[in-house]
Amino acid sequence: MNRKLRRAALALTTASLALATVTPLEAAAADPVPRIDLKILVVSDGGPATAAIAAELDGAGTPYTLVDLGRADRPAINAAFLSDTVSGRPRAKFQAVVLPNDNPFGEGSAEMAALATYEKKFAIPQVDAYTYARPEVGLDYPVNGGYSGSLDGAKAQVTAAGKAGPFGYLDGAVPFEDNSPTVGESYAFAAKPLAGADFTSYVEVPLPQSQERGTIVGEYRHDGRRELVVSFVYNQHQQQYRLLARGIVGWMTQGVHLGLNRNYFAVHVDDVFGADDRWDSALNCTPGDVDCQPGQGVPRPIRMTADDARYAAQWSTERKFTLDMVYNGGGSVRYKAENGGSDPLAQQLLADKARYRWVNHTYDHPYLGCVQDVSVVPWVCAKNADGSVKYVTRSVIAAQIRDNRNWAVNAGLSLQSDELVTGEHSGLKTLPQQPADNPNLAGALSDTGIRSLASDNSRERQQRTLGPATTVPRYPMNVFYNAARAAEQIDEYNWIYTRKADGGSGICETAANTTCLEAPLDPVTGYTDYIVPLETRIALSHALANDPRPHFIHQSNLAEDRIAYPVLNAIIAAYEGLYADSAPLVNLRQKDIGAELTERAAWDTAVRAGRITAYRIGNTVTVQAPAGVKTTATMPAGTRQNLLLGTAPFGTAYAGSLSGRVSPALLQTQITLTVPGTATTALTTEAARPVAEPAGELPAPKGVRRHVPYGVTR
Repeated sequence: MNRKLRRAALALTTASLALATVTPLEAAAADPVPRIDLKILVVSDGGPATAAIAAELDGAGTPYTLVDLGRADRPAINAAFLSDTVSGRPRAKFQAVVLPNDNPFGEGSAEMAALATYEKKFAIPQVDAYTYARPEVGLDYPVNGGYSGSLDGAKAQVTAAGKAGPFGYLDGAVPFEDNSPTVGESYAFAAKPLAGADFTSYVEVPLPQSQERGTIVGEYRHDGRRELVVSFVYNQHQQQYRLLARGIVGWMTQGVHLGLNRNYFAVHVDDVFGADDRWDSALNCTPGDVDCQPGQGVPRPIRMTADDARYAAQWSTERKFTLDMVYNGGGSVRYKAENGGSDPLAQQLLADKARYRWVNHTYDHPYLGCVQDVSVVPWVCAKNADGSVKYVTRSVIAAQIRDNRNWAVNAGLSLQSDELVTGEHSGLKTLPQQPADNPNLAGALSDTGIRSLASDNSRERQQRTLGPATTVPRYPMNVFYNAARAAEQIDEYNWIYTRKADGGSGICETAANTTCLEAPLDPVTGYTDYIVPLETRIALSHALANDPRPHFIHQSNLAEDRIAYPVLNAIIAAYEGLYADSAPLVNLRQKDIGAELTERAAWDTAVRAGRITAYRIGNTVTVQAPAGVKTTATMPAGTRQNLLLGTAPFGTAYAGSLSGRVSPALLQTQITLTVPGTATTALTTEAARPVAEPAGELPAPKGVRRHVPYGVTR
């Protein structure tokens, strides 16, 4: 860079820094505009509600400080803990405060008084994670026309104010789970706003034996402070909380915070062009696979037909949902050899090839770990003459990858050549038989340019690297690979999940991570009445938890009874009934999911290490992250990134906000963003209100936290 350019760059950089630290408000005011650090204070009493909010912040990558009230060595919450001065500018160390209830410290507490003063001085919002409905939070007592009790199965509704405010990404319905008839899963205090209180109701439920509704989430403005009052208990896994979590964070941060949250759903269909072995309900095993004794039973393979392929294309178009077809080209070659050179299934799938994404699953779907000795059940790894484990060779693995890739090129498939799903995730360690990766796998991945390698989330949840590749954990859906008919699925399900006394295998009685059914499923209705709702709830819970990991099924599930579709339809329909169009399901391909997980991990590591510095001064947000770590943030619509010359749009639109990951621009070492003026309207107007001294705060009533919610996760 020549001298003139260096001088110009220096001048522009200096001007940019000035803009980042001086605002129009400050120029006109005697006192500097305060600096608000983009971090949240979470005060926990050990209950599920504050834990749920902390989990939401963790999942999104939003920095927070946790103060555990149960720890004797916790810091005292006083003025010095909450604020200080940096370079002559007042600094609020936290942009929001989360408390377990409206006053967890007790009447006359100096800590609550310090928090109240802090919130008024800097216009810091407060979330009451779960509190009793009472006048101190702007609500009448439930006994005065309200309700206290279970909300299991209730249908809550976002109000007009909620849709116009923090919960505008929802269609309106907030259904409460009722997963067990014998377990209380929710508890709430639904009440009416207190007469004369400055209270805005955001979420309401019908009051029993009444035409009226009671508030369970709302905003209470008093004494120069703003509180989000939540009067139902929840845990981090429950759907009702997952629906509202984004809005709770958005409310307390005024839409300006680090981290991002989106709803993801991707479905991989394995073994396309191949065939899957079928469950035998008489033998209670799968002939042709390794769970049957050698020679036991007659294999009856399941393979999609051309009609099944046409249905898949039609479904994908109607649902506006792209399936990832994880294919084995050798399956089509083999079928043609056995059927006069014709493969109607392949012909139809290839005619509709543009409707799908395609992922390499190896040419013939061999097991690529140790060489399997299937003369015994369960199988074991074959051994070399010296007693060492015999592994599939590097050349065999590489040939399977290349041959399948070449088949796709000849078939005209659009392929990401660096993606791979090995058959059964083989090659990676598989307990108990193969506790280590095939040592030949990494070299074969390097030979073939593989960068994205699928793994089984039920075995390995976290990403890891193997040679040049990074793993992408996939969720197995409990729609079995060896079932094409509902009757087969139910029979195998009963075999696995019922006790020996009920005619099952008893596996559920001994496996640490499995529970038994109370009774065998009905052989006719069990799939529709039990399995579909359960699998829908589990997969939807992943989608609502900011989790991009894909789910996988098999081509057999799209054949014959097409048993995958009731689950997929239910997931998509449930989602569309809950979320507004501004928050669509994000459907990424495998390598993009891997990149998302990798960038998220780098950001989370920096956040946990305290290596992120971020703050807002007026309408300018400044973020300093370690070199190579992209800043992850959510900002209001209209936010722009300040460049050395001019500005650029920040992020992409989702759920009414902008969110994304950005790096410093040319010749910059930090990120500066300008948020629209409306983003700080609440801050400036609240700070300008006359402030009255707070009335005495009352502790939450005894017993409030004994209603621990119940949730099912997997």
